[in-house]
Amino acid sequence: MTSVRPGLPVRECLLLSFLLLWKTGSGQLHYSVSEEAKHGTFVGRIAQDLGLELTELVPRLFRVASKGRGDLLEVNLQNGILFVNGRIDREELCGRSAECSLHLEVIVDRPLQVFHVEVEVKDINDNPPTFPTTVKTLRFPESKLLDSKFPLEGASDADIGVNALLSYRLSPSEFFFLDIQTNDELSQSLFLVLGKSLDREESAEFNLLLVATDGGKPELTGTVQIIIKVLDVNDNEPTFSQSLYKVQLLENIANGTLVIKLNASDEDEGSNREVVYSFSSDVSSSILTKFKIDPTSGEIRTKGKLDYEETKSYDIQVTASDKGTPSMSGHCKISVKLVDINDNTPEVSITSLSLPIQENAPLGTVIALITVSDRDSGTNGQVTCMLTAHVPFRLVTTFKNYYSLVLDSTLDRETTSEYKVVVTARDGGSPPLWATASVSVEVADVNDNAPVFAQAEYTVFVKENNAPGSHIFTVWARDADAQENARVSYSLVERRVGERALSSYVSVHAESGKVYALQPLDHEELELLQFQVSARDAGVPALGSNVTLQVFVLDENDNAPALLGPPGGGGGGARSEVLSRSVGAGHVVTKVRAVDADSGYNAWLSYELQPAAAGARSAFRVGLYTGEISTTRALDEADAARQRLLVLVKDHGEPALTATATVLVSLVDSGQSPKLSLRASEGAVASEATLVDVNVYLIIAICAVCSLLVLTLVLYVALRCSGAAVGRSEGACAPGKPVLVCSSAVGSWSYSQQRRQRVCSGEGPPKTDLMAFSPSLPQGPDSAEEKPQPSDSEYIGKTWGLTSGPGCCL
Repeated sequence: MTSVRPGLPVRECLLLSFLLLWKTGSGQLHYSVSEEAKHGTFVGRIAQDLGLELTELVPRLFRVASKGRGDLLEVNLQNGILFVNGRIDREELCGRSAECSLHLEVIVDRPLQVFHVEVEVKDINDNPPTFPTTVKTLRFPESKLLDSKFPLEGASDADIGVNALLSYRLSPSEFFFLDIQTNDELSQSLFLVLGKSLDREESAEFNLLLVATDGGKPELTGTVQIIIKVLDVNDNEPTFSQSLYKVQLLENIANGTLVIKLNASDEDEGSNREVVYSFSSDVSSSILTKFKIDPTSGEIRTKGKLDYEETKSYDIQVTASDKGTPSMSGHCKISVKLVDINDNTPEVSITSLSLPIQENAPLGTVIALITVSDRDSGTNGQVTCMLTAHVPFRLVTTFKNYYSLVLDSTLDRETTSEYKVVVTARDGGSPPLWATASVSVEVADVNDNAPVFAQAEYTVFVKENNAPGSHIFTVWARDADAQENARVSYSLVERRVGERALSSYVSVHAESGKVYALQPLDHEELELLQFQVSARDAGVPALGSNVTLQVFVLDENDNAPALLGPPGGGGGGARSEVLSRSVGAGHVVTKVRAVDADSGYNAWLSYELQPAAAGARSAFRVGLYTGEISTTRALDEADAARQRLLVLVKDHGEPALTATATVLVSLVDSGQSPKLSLRASEGAVASEATLVDVNVYLIIAICAVCSLLVLTLVLYVALRCSGAAVGRSEGACAPGKPVLVCSSAVGSWSYSQQRRQRVCSGEGPPKTDLMAFSPSLPQGPDSAEEKPQPSDSEYIGKTWGLTSGPGCCL
């Protein structure tokens, strides 16, 4: 089906009628078009033949690519018609080759499809026959015998087939006629034959016209004027044994190789039989550059490099002239055919289509188009392709020497981000030649990796009373992806801490991962702050993970000891005690009680009795760690009736904080002692009863709270240790053994605080500090008070790791 534009000449319309369209069994499209077709000439409805809708040509980026001369054919995207876009000269494209085609690659995207279209260029008779020269001069002696032949150089036609099939005719002459001998289907030998004896005195010169006509429609002709001069000397010409010699040469023979040695004979004698050899005057310049002849020996040798791919054969006309006067000559023809050798390496061309390729691209994705060619012929020009080993790609043959590089296995950019694919093309020659071409296939990242923290949980220790906005820790997560997919931002996983939001305590910088404490932390209010930080990348969709932070608030000595009042009484002011002068040494007068809101050593209290005025030796002492005030000797009349005792209570913090308690002791005589003793006894009984009740309830409460705390910490430590036990054989941090703290003070509850911290030294098991206190027992007058004593039962502390055992209160 062809279309004719208005105004085209009838001749062009006839040319368009020769256009053909057919499809081969391979599914590739084939069209044909005559050479020299006008611009806009219809070639084929390529979109329709490929099964494509006209409306999808532009959205799917329909385009045509060809190997060189890509401007000769074009596609109208509006109607899908392939048309002639430039001058097509078959002889310029393919020379004398019997087959001439334009190979087109039609590419459409979304999804990617590649089609191959072959457009055959049909020959038209646009080249007339041409002779090597327009005028040829021949010399015939008048003694030339009838039927003598003189070879003529035939015409050549750049067309092929019938258009190059030549016929000859000679202008009418009674003396000469034309003899045509057919060597093969495309080769003819022309001879000018003498049909009548010559007489120089009658006619010294003849003018003939040789006309060559090709077989095209319409016919084209070429002419050469033949001038024949009749000579009147030397009636025997040199003769060759053959009029045609055939020689085969390898195209890679060395320069100066002997082609043939000619030997012409002359029946004359003397100088008339001495022969000089030369190329015919009308041989082509290509023969003169490739061959040389020795004028004396008749040896023809190569000159320069022969190339089968440039010229496959040579026809050499040789003249043998004697030295007679006038000189006579004989002629022969040498047909030299070159034999192809494998001297051309294959050529590889790679056209990239889909680079870079996504790492999640499906199998079979076309990455590049590969074209191979070889200028050699036969087996030497048959090319096979292969890829480098161990690459996730393969070659798929699409059409003749066309291949597609497709994805053969899954990609992972985090493992390999780029592949250098080398395509090797090897021909079938012996030995074979090969060529390589490479293409770098970059793998584009997709967001398939979530940020990962080095640990699932971090433990952070922060001293209380920190400055607002202080940096306490930095979290960091690694993302194996690239660019935006690896850009990590951090945020808090919001929750409630008591009645307040987590974000009121801490914040995290979105880019650096630095964690800040927004306000001063108070160990007495919050010992452990546990929360999660989320890390998310910037991919689409975003991926993320969480890490847990356990922030332990370390105690500082920021609370002074607080005095407790006597049982049943208020907590402030001085206390008064009545004591009989008859008591002996070691009598317990009263007990000073105090508590400290801090923990550990910061809450470990000691008691000191301030020296009396004027340096007088006091009759009283105070237990260093019990706070019990007792007599050091028997009282006598010299002792003042009212004793003012000042007790200093001090913790073990750095620096130490203190508090003072004032005890007023009234001494009474022994005569008053029954009454006073009775009242003191009643008070003591009531005080003891009250103290016992308080101690019982206090012990029960402390045991319940501590047991729950110990159970929680044991479960927590067990879970952490079980998860990290495999990798902690050397240099690991493991929790220490629970510490047993026992106290059994008579009539009181002794309690201690302990902080348990893990120390990662990498050289041994973790260490745990142990504070052990001796029970408070009544001491004799001479007993020392400097031994450590536990604090009073009202001392309520906090601990992170306690275990009760047999014989222990907790």
